[in-house]
Amino acid sequence: MINLAILGFGVVGSGVYEVVKTNSFKDNIKVKAILDIKDFSNHEQNFLFVESFDEILQDQSINVVIETIGGLNPAYQYTKKALQNGKHVITSNKELVAEHGYELTELATDNNVKYLYEASVGGGIPIIRPLNQCLKGETISEIFGILNGTTNYILTEMKNYGASFEKALSDAQEKGYAELDPTDDIEGYDTKRKIKILAQLAFGIEIPLSEISTTGISEIKIEDIKAAQEKGCALKLIGHAKKLKNGKVECTVKPMAIPVGDPLYAVEDVFNGVRVLSEPVGEVMFYGRGAGKFPTASAVLADILEVAREVS
Repeated sequence: MINLAILGFGVVGSGVYEVVKTNSFKDNIKVKAILDIKDFSNHEQNFLFVESFDEILQDQSINVVIETIGGLNPAYQYTKKALQNGKHVITSNKELVAEHGYELTELATDNNVKYLYEASVGGGIPIIRPLNQCLKGETISEIFGILNGTTNYILTEMKNYGASFEKALSDAQEKGYAELDPTDDIEGYDTKRKIKILAQLAFGIEIPLSEISTTGISEIKIEDIKAAQEKGCALKLIGHAKKLKNGKVECTVKPMAIPVGDPLYAVEDVFNGVRVLSEPVGEVMFYGRGAGKFPTASAVLADILEVAREVS
């Protein structure tokens, strides 16, 4: 039996609650507690909401913690305590995974539990698990992709409809694709965290965020878009990780002109696309919605089911 505690009941946390409640396995996987600072006394199951993380730690029946708080604090402290107390932790928090994923994975191993984060990169696209399992026997040489739906939406609007950067960003905010403060997206920081996570998985070494050269899209003008189109290309914000001949790994984030024949050229709107180059299989591509309530909740659910297979 899997009893879940959800930390944070925003977009992703509420999505996880809904997919667990409505799926066929709901008799074997239940939400036992929800922690959030907001008042949910009017919620249909308000008895699930707790006021303290200690209540979750002390409940021995809770064996899986879903961390969807976001940011570093208190998510980092809660995750460490949960792992140290023998609870599996599943997260969608790319910032935490990028900053402390190595440490938390080792802590999980030391305590014979799992720290899983499929939802931290690519929303509903399965990319973490394929790198961990399906491509584990491959020698990966390169990862190259569109990892941020907000910037891809903005660049698509500029290319297809001639919108200015400011207008495209405003539209993205109105549709809920961009935050009121879009800095993490448009300056490339979100993509930087995601390419770090993928590169560490692929190449097995920790890569400091400070060593990832990062340029966002905030300076791109409609003239730049048109110039790329005249050459048969589309501008995309690309996260790129490559293993060099000297054994080091080089990671960059920057706008790149993608030619019309490249599969990433056709990745538009809020969709993500990731290419993985390896031997002997060659090139593999992953494509799908990179964000959103239910795509991300679906990725969390996949991790829950992985834990459930081991627990049963």
